[in-house]
Amino acid sequence: MRLTSFTDFGLRALMRMAGEPDRAHSTAEIAAEFGISRNHLTKAIQALAAAGIVETRRGAGGGAVLAKRPDLLRVGDIVAVLEERSALVECFQRDGGACVITPTCRLKGMLAAARARFLDDLNAHTLADCALPAAAPQGSPSVGANR
Repeated sequence: MRLTSFTDFGLRALMRMAGEPDRAHSTAEIAAEFGISRNHLTKAIQALAAAGIVETRRGAGGGAVLAKRPDLLRVGDIVAVLEERSALVECFQRDGGACVITPTCRLKGMLAAARARFLDDLNAHTLADCALPAAAPQGSPSVGANR
């Protein structure tokens, strides 16, 4: 199964937040750290906020924070939220797509079962299991750098 870059960006942001759960994270700083599109990351953060996974704050000291402790957020549930807009195959689209073999297709059920097992397997893990270590402050030597 291939995950979308939307999901990838959302997961990276959550992994960063899980490593430093007591502070707000701006999309600008996360996008810069990972070299990803701020615009696309913002959309992923909005989807995570709508699902109650993160909370966003405006203004000075604003940004995104986890809505729950990282050990309470299951990875499969997060992936399901982020992949909600992306159909595995055409017939999984909300409108059913335009696949001409849908009436006699037996593959759809197999794919649905495989997707469910994939998410169940991911749900054996929490965001705490994949949290990133705290980022080094800007201008500080990185971990393992020669001094």
